[in-house]
Amino acid sequence: MPWLQPVVLRGEYARLEPLSHGHRDGLAAAVDDGGLWKLWYTSVPTPESMDKEIARRLALQAAGSMLPFTVFDADGRIAGMTTYMNVDAANRRVEIGSTWYAQRVQRTALNTQCKLLLLTHAFETLDCIAVEFRTHFFNHQSRRGIERLGAKQDGILRSHQIGADGTLRDTVVYSIIAAEWPTVRAHLRYQLNDKPR
Repeated sequence: MPWLQPVVLRGEYARLEPLSHGHRDGLAAAVDDGGLWKLWYTSVPTPESMDKEIARRLALQAAGSMLPFTVFDADGRIAGMTTYMNVDAANRRVEIGSTWYAQRVQRTALNTQCKLLLLTHAFETLDCIAVEFRTHFFNHQSRRGIERLGAKQDGILRSHQIGADGTLRDTVVYSIIAAEWPTVRAHLRYQLNDKPR
C-alpha cells in the first residue's frame, strides 16, 4: 500500500478533497480569477489547459510521487489546488507545492488553514521528519507566505530548472522539521484565531 493515501482534510476556512476530473469546471473558473498563469515566474494552468493539468497530477499520483488536492473555501466553492509532491516515503519527507488560489481568496485565512491541515497530516499522521516548500526566487509573494508559516530557508538551488519561456529558475528551498512542528502549529493556530470572522 502506498505511503500517501487520498484523504479529505477539513477546517473552518477550507476543505481539501482528492483531486478529480469532476472538479475541472470549478478549477477553470477559479484559475480564471486573477489570471495567475500570466505571471512569468509561476507554473499555473490556464483555464483551457485544466483537463491536461488534472490528468498530469493524477498520473503522478498513480506513480506514487504526488497526492493532489482540490481546495474548497468556507462556502464550498472551489478555490484552487495544492499537493504533496516530491514524495520520499523511505525518508518520510514530502514537499507541499504546486499551489495556486483564486484571487478572491488570496490574503484570507484559507491559505493558513490549508497549510495547517497539510502540515498536521504530514507530521501527525504520516510521521514526516521534514516538509519542504519550494518557490521561484522572484516569487516574492510566495516566499513571504512560506516564511510567515514559520518555515526556514535551507538554501537556493541555482539554475535549477528551465522555464517554459527558456529562462533559468533559481529555486528557493524552505523546510519545517519535526522538532519545529509544535511551535509552528501553535503559530498557525494563533494566526487563524486572530483572523476576523
